[in-house]
Amino acid sequence: MEGNSQATNKSLFYRHIAQTSSAPMALDVAYAKGSYLYDSNNKAYLDLISGISVSNLGHGQPKIVKAIQEQAERFLHTMVYGEHIQAPQTLLAKALIDQLGAPFESVYFVNSGSEAIEGAIKLAKRHTNRFEILSFRNAYHGSTHAALSAMGGNLFSDGYLPLVPGFEKADFNSFEDLQKITKLHAAVLLEPIQGEAGYIMPTQGFLDAVRKRCNETGTLLIFDEIQSGFGRSGTLFAFQSENVIPDILVMAKGMGGGMPLGAFVASQSLMANLMSLPVLGHITTFGGHPVSCAASRAALELILSENLLDHVGELETRFQSHFLNHGINLSGKGLMLSIDLGSFENVTKVINEVFEKGILIDWFLFNDRSLRIAPPLNLSFEDCDFASSTLIEAIQKL
Repeated sequence: MEGNSQATNKSLFYRHIAQTSSAPMALDVAYAKGSYLYDSNNKAYLDLISGISVSNLGHGQPKIVKAIQEQAERFLHTMVYGEHIQAPQTLLAKALIDQLGAPFESVYFVNSGSEAIEGAIKLAKRHTNRFEILSFRNAYHGSTHAALSAMGGNLFSDGYLPLVPGFEKADFNSFEDLQKITKLHAAVLLEPIQGEAGYIMPTQGFLDAVRKRCNETGTLLIFDEIQSGFGRSGTLFAFQSENVIPDILVMAKGMGGGMPLGAFVASQSLMANLMSLPVLGHITTFGGHPVSCAASRAALELILSENLLDHVGELETRFQSHFLNHGINLSGKGLMLSIDLGSFENVTKVINEVFEKGILIDWFLFNDRSLRIAPPLNLSFEDCDFASSTLIEAIQKL
């Protein structure tokens, strides 16, 4: 199959790969290295979206590749999650808990962000013996049914009605809406930085107010850091800069260093609810796959040892400076940056123009008037300058 021409690969893509839109990007990726993707004609594309915040360390990072290779030689899948002691899981869990601190003690590994959301919701229901969940409009939590229900009331979920009952919506940054949280709610589910809404930051004191209201009502607080986690916001997790601690933390995307991996994390006493009534209260076959865990641990070590959290702050300042010098405002934090271009028409014009010049960029599911800037955390200053100048030139033509 490797000898197929580009045309053949393209035809196979359209014939045999299930399509999710009528106009896929259809970039024929031959290989990827660092912050670049290369097509079958060896044209380079600077990756400004990191596979939607998955490739936080770029592509083909040698230490991550080595960790994958070494673990693959030791063993792959042995038994469903939680039955066998596997060093890649235990060492990664310990490394995560060391960075998170109290009250986090126990990690449940899954395959993806959607699965982590499902597990977190089940855990909250089981612990509280309640079934209502409060979530926030324009938040994206995944494509499984409970995740869709948490973001319900839009075109991505309305085609799958009826959704899971018990989900109520509030407006992000609305202090008034926090009064909707009652003793009937098992959990409040939110992103500390809203992702697909266009990297919307919490207003001063909002997360504190959510935490306080949850404490008053005995409601668990779940933070979805699937997109903001693993350094993308400038701290390892966004909640660490807000000093508001959730009861359950959900992570995925950048967690795996490019491999599929997710998790939800809580205290031991809270997580113990999954052991009884019923036993095996949450099960996964491939969650915490040893190769994914080995890759994740290598990625976490790189983020910390190479001071990439500081580098993210430096890149944010550099991007902001470039765009402000041309009267263009960036919103967001760290390498979760957004440019409001006023309309989807303007967004598509810029995306198409910079694509021809070798830059891969995208918009947001719930904000099609804005561009997403979310490159690898180890992006070079030179590539930051190239991306900025190319984008600014395209925007100035609108």
